Parts: sequence; structure tokens; C-alpha cells
Amino acid sequence: MIKSLQSAAKTKDKNRITIGKVGAAHGIKGEMRIIPLTDFTERFRTMKEVMVGKELLHIESCKFHKQYVLLKFAEYPRRELAEALTGRMLTIDRSEAAPLEEGEFYTFDIIGLKVLDPEGVELGTVENVLRTGSNDVYQARRPDGGELLIPALKAVVKKIDVAGGSMVVDMPEEISAGKREDEGADGHAH
Repeated sequence: MIKSLQSAAKTKDKNRITIGKVGAAHGIKGEMRIIPLTDFTERFRTMKEVMVGKELLHIESCKFHKQYVLLKFAEYPRRELAEALTGRMLTIDRSEAAPLEEGEFYTFDIIGLKVLDPEGVELGTVENVLRTGSNDVYQARRPDGGELLIPALKAVVKKIDVAGGSMVVDMPEEISAGKREDEGADGHAH
């Protein structure tokens, strides 16, 4: 299985990665609920600073509460001040991204890749990564506007070239043709 990790999305600045979004204030001392947009929530424990919107903020404390990360920023010591951060995105430099194992890719690196068959014929462009539980599914848009669902399995995805902007897939005929296995060439069940 090929694993794509959330770690949110690339921002407009290709060198920055979004890792969270500021939610509501928590308590009266300026802590803010952060909605993590990363598979690596443990990163928050060791962070000393983070870009929040266009502002570099220094982290005074970090706690975990339910599905949230609670961060207190030195520049926003009171709840009333910190509430101004609600809705802003937390970003880090691409160089700070968690290292990946071989065969793992960030979702934001997969989205936008051209999908090619083994002969180099373009099948579409990846628009989304669906997380199904067992394996991811790459949702691609065909050149004719149709949808192509690609299981993120080594048996199907033969090569991912993030730098080259493409992936090579060898789709089983019944999937790539959009037919069910029990249909004949005429499209009727047999």
C-alpha cells in the first residue's frame, strides 16, 4: 500500500505547509484551540514558534484536549487579544516537515499530479485523496471530464514522481474502462 499523509495542504507559498487552524478561545488565559491539520500532532509539543497567518508567534505552552491542541502565544497574553487569531492558519516552513518513510507522500504533493498509464498516455489529474480506512484512493479528473478512482496500492500505482509532477498507474481493465467485472464487451451483465 502507498500511504499519503495529510499534513494539511501547501499554502500559496510553496515553501510553507499548513499544519493547523485556529479555532475558538479556551479558558480566560489566552489559550486557543487549534484544529490539527497534520498526521503529526506530536510536532506541537516541541515547537517554539509558528506562523499564524502572516505573523510569527512564540508558543508559551502546549496541551492536548480532546481533538484539539491548546496553544498559548506570548504575543497574545489574554483571551480578548487571542480571539483575533480565530480562523487563521498555522504554517511551517517546508524544511520543517516531518520526514517520511519510503512509499509515503504528503497528500498535498499527490494532488495535482498527472496520471499516466505505463505507455505514457495521460489518464487525468489527481484532484483529491480519499481516505477509506484500508487504503487511500486517488480521485482524478479524466481529460474528458469524467472521474477516475485509483486505489493507492503498489499493484496499481507503479511510480510516483513528485518532482516530475506525475504518477504512473497500471489500472485493471475493469476499473479503467469503467465496467464491472461481470459485464461483457457489450456492457450487459452475463
